[in-house]
Amino acid sequence: MASMTSSPSVSHDPIKIAQKRRRLLNQAAITLVALIILSIYLMPLGYGLINSVKTQAQVSDSRAPLLPSDAVTFEWEGAEYEVFTVPTDDGEKQYALIDPGRRESTMLDINNPEAGTFEWEGNWRTLLPVTELAFHFENYPEAWRTIDFLRLLLNTLMYATITMIGTLVASSMVAYGFARFRFPLKNVLFIVLMSTIILPPAVTLVPTYAFFVKVLGWGGTWLPLIIPQMFGNAYNVFLLRQYFLTIPREMEEAAMIDGAGPIRTFTSVILPQAVPALTAVAMFHFFFAWNDFFGPLIYLAGNRQANPITVGLTEFNGLYSAEPQLILAAAIISMLLPLTIFFLAQRVFIQGIVITGVDK
Repeated sequence: MASMTSSPSVSHDPIKIAQKRRRLLNQAAITLVALIILSIYLMPLGYGLINSVKTQAQVSDSRAPLLPSDAVTFEWEGAEYEVFTVPTDDGEKQYALIDPGRRESTMLDINNPEAGTFEWEGNWRTLLPVTELAFHFENYPEAWRTIDFLRLLLNTLMYATITMIGTLVASSMVAYGFARFRFPLKNVLFIVLMSTIILPPAVTLVPTYAFFVKVLGWGGTWLPLIIPQMFGNAYNVFLLRQYFLTIPREMEEAAMIDGAGPIRTFTSVILPQAVPALTAVAMFHFFFAWNDFFGPLIYLAGNRQANPITVGLTEFNGLYSAEPQLILAAAIISMLLPLTIFFLAQRVFIQGIVITGVDK
């Protein structure tokens, strides 16, 4: 008796197939929209990167190609002549412009220089020059030397690092108090603290400036920018408090049974569990301090040696406005460190953003 084997049945349900196709189309549409939005956001960065390796003449020329290029020249009788694309009856050809004229110009066929020069009728300014791909990376070291980048980077790094550490310590302690301790008017104080987020900085600008500069005499120093950050930030307190609320209380109770006090519990239990949130807060503040322009501009007035990179780039832009390739090269250099830090800590940063505010 011959044995019969049953083959697995393949589902050909048209409804399931249509649903699968619909999901694939939805995913493709979402991906396409995301790529379009991402490309729009990256356009300024791409423009800066491309133009930072061009020459001054190419950046200023509206007819120049998009990619960095140099004009092709042809050597003839010991001299260099620019090569143009000239339309002829036999198609487009490349001729060297020997003697430009208003109505007639002397040309030379670069593929047949032995034939000598000839007169070409027409306006040579309407011709497109022949170019070749060329990247001018020397703009970066020139911008580095011109703007004294090392001093600006050290000033900015000092400002961002010190204030990041200060606000991280202060904000985490305040957030721990609001998340775990009971004290009178706790909710009222937290609401008052959160209300400072919506307070426009322009409202407190004049009295704050007068207090720091006129009363304390801190004008021209970093103190008005660093000292206030040592008392925390309402936005950072909110993020850390929400994250601390997700940490199980059983872990703190176990530490207390072992004899740990509130400070030991905070440093040994809470902080190690809150690394993603702490990283997110640290990066938020680091990027804010790195890009801070208005504060250093008004408080460091008169002390040019203490300027951060934002104020230094503004001065550089005013002095070298005729050389946009150097300005763009300087801007790209100033972006390298923040972008590197973001990509290295991207996973922890995103994790802290996602988990913060999710109550278990």
